[in-house]
Amino acid sequence: MAEQHFGLLGLDDISVRFGGHQALDGVSLDVAEREIVCVLGPSGSGKSTLLRVVAGLQEADAGRVLLDGRDQRGVPAHRRGVGLMFQDHQLFPQRDVAGNVAFGPRMHKVARPERERRVEELLDLVGLPGAGARAVSSLSGGEQQRVALARALAPNPRLLMLDEPLGQLDRSLRERLVVELRQLFGELGTTVLAVTHDQGEAFALADRVVVMRDGRIAQSGTPLEVWQRPADAFVARFLGFDNVVAATVSGEVADTVWGKVPVPAGTAAGEAWILVRPTGVRLVHADEGLPCVVAARTFRGTHVAVTLRPQDGPPVDAACPLRDAPEVGRTVGVAFDASEVVPLASTAPTASTTATASN
Repeated sequence: MAEQHFGLLGLDDISVRFGGHQALDGVSLDVAEREIVCVLGPSGSGKSTLLRVVAGLQEADAGRVLLDGRDQRGVPAHRRGVGLMFQDHQLFPQRDVAGNVAFGPRMHKVARPERERRVEELLDLVGLPGAGARAVSSLSGGEQQRVALARALAPNPRLLMLDEPLGQLDRSLRERLVVELRQLFGELGTTVLAVTHDQGEAFALADRVVVMRDGRIAQSGTPLEVWQRPADAFVARFLGFDNVVAATVSGEVADTVWGKVPVPAGTAAGEAWILVRPTGVRLVHADEGLPCVVAARTFRGTHVAVTLRPQDGPPVDAACPLRDAPEVGRTVGVAFDASEVVPLASTAPTASTTATASN
């Protein structure tokens, strides 16, 4: 068998078991140099265990971790040359900002003048120029996040790993910082492996998104690929799409609990699951299409999310322009746009498939 070649980081058939629980089950993953990979998944999917295995904080029961092609079995965490940034920052409260950022270089015996230059350079990069003398306790949550990032970058790690890096920040700050992080990593040429449960964060930051389920990789691809073509019902629901139903496809039509739904040309015939994006749900006159009662309306800023309840089958989610959203209690007709219908893998969802993004 030919030798498998990995990028900067290679995970080769990694398995981890905790008692009777299989946390990772034969996971293989390749991260190229300068690539930003975000691992997504609900709680218990194995994403944090994967990060700990790469960092050397958790030993794998089977498989290999390779950095630059070298097997890391037996190599302690502090000798792997990787940086790790946790959700709770874990800054040293007894040290000022400069002391926190300089910690890694000092442990690596970097001379003081070089340490000081590196600290100043990194604080500029993360948007905290001149903050070296400040006490950690005086920093806001966002500022602490920036110091934690600077500290993780200070030893020039070959690989930077982020564990729910923005999880404790409010949404507006997260949205701003994730843009800054992507720009910063691009400027530095940093290779990044991040884990998060926040789809928006992952899709904004990553070159590649990896979705995990029950210790295995459910799908891997660019953010656009994963968003446009979820691999199966689990991935679709995890990404927040609820219009997922079983179907029998024949030609360009799918027979579903909602009646006949058009599907894209070339869709394979037979049993399947289909996703109808909310943007593909059209509201028509009450005596046309699928009769539904408007059960709820939620203002989303650019549109109104409308929950429609048919007589039979699960609710239908629609996205309506602000001025066109019908009132709650009104009866409308529903039609479907084939261009917004996505055929999914035919494997039936299990109980965990119905997990939502909030899990």
